Amino acid sequence: MRRAVPHRVPPRPVAAPPNVLDEDRADAGDSAEGVLDLWDDRDDPESVNPGRRDGGRTRRSGAGKSGRTRPATAGRLRKRVVLAIVLTCMLILVVGVGFVGLRAFGVFENTKDYTDAAGTADVIVDIPENSTLMDFGQILEDNDVVGSVQAFINAADGQPMSGGYYKLRTQIPAATAVEMMTDDTAHRVGRMVVPEGLQLDNKEGVDGKITPGIFQMIENATAVTVNGERIGTDVAELEQAAAQDTPEQLGVPDWARAEVQNLDGDHRRIEGLIAPGTWETIDPNDSATSILHDLITASTSRFEQWGLLEPHDSGLTPYQTLVAASVVEREVTDPDDYAKVARVILNRLDKGQRLEMDSTANYTAEVTNIDVYGEAYRADNVWNTYRIEGLPATPIGAVGERALTAVEYPTPGNWLYFVTIDRDGTTLFADTFEQHKRNREQACENQLLTTGCS
Repeated sequence: MRRAVPHRVPPRPVAAPPNVLDEDRADAGDSAEGVLDLWDDRDDPESVNPGRRDGGRTRRSGAGKSGRTRPATAGRLRKRVVLAIVLTCMLILVVGVGFVGLRAFGVFENTKDYTDAAGTADVIVDIPENSTLMDFGQILEDNDVVGSVQAFINAADGQPMSGGYYKLRTQIPAATAVEMMTDDTAHRVGRMVVPEGLQLDNKEGVDGKITPGIFQMIENATAVTVNGERIGTDVAELEQAAAQDTPEQLGVPDWARAEVQNLDGDHRRIEGLIAPGTWETIDPNDSATSILHDLITASTSRFEQWGLLEPHDSGLTPYQTLVAASVVEREVTDPDDYAKVARVILNRLDKGQRLEMDSTANYTAEVTNIDVYGEAYRADNVWNTYRIEGLPATPIGAVGERALTAVEYPTPGNWLYFVTIDRDGTTLFADTFEQHKRNREQACENQLLTTGCS
């Protein structure tokens, strides 16, 4: 018998196991690349095959030793540009914040300061109102007065300072600059304080004392010598501008233009249009016309804020109200009497009676005297109410708010007369001339008056 031989099955070839290490590396590379891309490749239309069930994503295979190169598509480049821009902006932000922070801690602080208190040259510096100490320092540094803003702030040490024009020296120590700007008004330019009732012209009193007028005050405020050259205006230039320039050039408001035009050629036609108060910023480099224009324009705003254009029961126009208020201001010294004097003026105007106010005669008199007589009494001009009917042609001085309000809202009463009887300013009012004469005798007894006394 034949021996059975076992059947041998030929060995099948065994497939090599997948190279796990290579696939991991490829996947890792794809993952890293995906981080740079910021978005999945599926966002890139060029990597999508719409005919595949897997959404068109290309199957990834092991790169092996040869590796794999993916084409740089337009979408991927755009994403990388965006990323670069974002990173750049973040870097700029970090650097900027760091610089500000370091500067706040004084790392970049400039504390340069000059040492010569005599300085090198004159300079006029304009400091706007409501400026901070840092604003002061910056303006002074820009004009080479101080070496640095910080040096000035340190020297100022929180002291309050007023805006305006200052005559200073260039390249001086910050402490010297602070001293010059806080020594009252010694180094101030373009500043004046106009009291209520002041006239444009200088006036001499019976005591021989000269009271500077508004024009003189403007000259004093603006006249300054800078490096040997005089700048600023003077009384003669102001008078010429006031007399000859048009009302429009002078800034005269509409409600006063007709009356101003009627006195063309006389500088007193703008009397009363400059309000009392403190004027801080008169530019010494401006012309006389420009200075008057600015003062009258600003004064108009003040008058209107004080209610000049508001309706009231006096029956007067705005300009007439200003004129009457100027007389009130000059007639009595006690503001509590203003509204009564205003009533006397309005009562006399209503009756067609002359005002016969001493203040209007004194307006043009060479010497101001409470006891009016002689040439001042007889003067024939458009202001002397002993000679004319009605109100003076213009106000007779700077009109303040209290006098203006008194004319707008006078005290009710029938008074037609009043007289100040002593040097304390006591004033008595009367309805009749007989009572007025008796009141006037008290002024004579107190030797306040001599004219017309028995």
